[in-house]
Amino acid sequence: MSAREFNVERWAILYARIALGAAFLSGIADRFGLWGKTIGYGDFAHFVQYTAKVNSFMPAFTIPFLAWAATVAELVLGIALISGLWLRWAALGSALLLVLFGTAMGISFGLKSPLDYSVFSASAAAVLVALRSSGSASPSPHDSTRTRGGMDGFTRA
Repeated sequence: MSAREFNVERWAILYARIALGAAFLSGIADRFGLWGKTIGYGDFAHFVQYTAKVNSFMPAFTIPFLAWAATVAELVLGIALISGLWLRWAALGSALLLVLFGTAMGISFGLKSPLDYSVFSASAAAVLVALRSSGSASPSPHDSTRTRGGMDGFTRA
């Protein structure tokens, strides 16, 4: 891989990390009314109602737990993705969380819903970030652990 290709790939991964992380954090801001009370959920109570609709197949008593679990997971993963902490694990966790969201949406609303909201596309982007990351926020093209012809040119954790 040439230095130019490495830089393009590095910027693409950074872009995907920030986009995924920002989407998670924006969702949290929405459910706590930080985008405004009339935008999106507007408050946590409306997010819990949406969680119940998305997870219509789950018992009602699990819904508050699922809403809080999603919120905590999105907060941790969003911060980790943007900051580059535990990047491979954060990206894999994001991919899994998004597949779970997409599957629940598909079961409750039909397959069109997660496709329209690009949930599976975002999950695929998270998988690519995981595959091309070692956990380091700033890999070096000149790192001595880089392998010629290997899966990626990043350092191994």
